[in-house]
Amino acid sequence: MTESYTPPKIWTWDTENGGKWASLNRPIAGATHDKALPVGTHPFQLYSLATPNGVKVTVMFEELLAAGHAAEYDAWLIRIGDGDQFGSGFVEVNPNSKIPALMDRSGPEPVRVFESGAILMHLAEKFGAFLGRPEDRPELLSWLMWQMGSAPYLGGGFGHFYAYAPYPMEYPINRFAMETKRQLDVLNRHLEGREWMVGDGLTIADIAICPWYGRLVKGEAYDAGEFLSVHEYENVVAWADRFYARPAVQRGAMVNRTYGPPEMQLWERHDAADFETKTQDKVQAGE
Repeated sequence: MTESYTPPKIWTWDTENGGKWASLNRPIAGATHDKALPVGTHPFQLYSLATPNGVKVTVMFEELLAAGHAAEYDAWLIRIGDGDQFGSGFVEVNPNSKIPALMDRSGPEPVRVFESGAILMHLAEKFGAFLGRPEDRPELLSWLMWQMGSAPYLGGGFGHFYAYAPYPMEYPINRFAMETKRQLDVLNRHLEGREWMVGDGLTIADIAICPWYGRLVKGEAYDAGEFLSVHEYENVVAWADRFYARPAVQRGAMVNRTYGPPEMQLWERHDAADFETKTQDKVQAGE
């Protein structure tokens, strides 16, 4: 957009616009092609990619397993760059065509769950885990909803215009940088004197929020750490360090990951042993 841009009377879709991810976006829903989803042997079938929203769910599964719950899962890779999310099988699980999507096959009938926050709530309630104390539930739900409402300003707002837009645009970068820093300040103030977001232990509030904001303050999002002066948010940095020091979190962050060091990429996860035998460094070495 330039200073001389005037919106048309009626908007029409231009496939040439939109930046790096333009080919993935369209103004209509529904499937673009027929493609059935694979189904593994475990009670939970996850179809995802290691974006922050995807990492939330794989971390949740790995934390549940580490705590001794019967939460074995198959994690299938959905390559959104290839349009896998528009296959007919995926659309049946998530009509919104976004990752992650879950089929819970642990009961008499399969149950679909989509939207990462809904998946976290479903699993937490199913296993009675990572929900904190009953008296803390309103606070936990408030922070969970805060993340769901706030992160689009970080990812689709700041991240898009700072890292992915066709060219730098001063107004939206300034607008969303301001909002991102405001959100970091909200977290920083809340985490003063606290180890975790709610109560005295890890909850789904941490699992939902940290893959977005913890990743940002650790310099792993949009190459924007210096631009946003993330070191200023010392409480958020310390909280993120605690979160990512957990072995289950480290495992969860590897699942469905297709970027970074090969030893940190586990494209699909079907067994706990896959972390030792099927990371990309071993696959590439033919082990």
